[in-house]
Amino acid sequence: MRHEYRKKTTIKAEQFDGSDEMIKEYGIHEANVPPMVTDLNLYLPTKEGDMVIKQDDWIATGIDGEHWVIANDIFCKAYERCD
Repeated sequence: MRHEYRKKTTIKAEQFDGSDEMIKEYGIHEANVPPMVTDLNLYLPTKEGDMVIKQDDWIATGIDGEHWVIANDIFCKAYERCD
């Protein structure tokens, strides 16, 4: 039987604005492919490997300090500010 679960903890998150400051803070880097091959050319390093990140995506920080990317539309549906 399937049950519903909700997360017990909160996360910290910040919307990626494409600024050099955020790129430096989170170690975001460009892809090693020519820009004409893909328009997805920025990556956020995570525990599971690099994740594509675009402006307006959210950078989430977990309880162990790990980071991951959440698309803006998903973030807005799943999270609400609580501070």
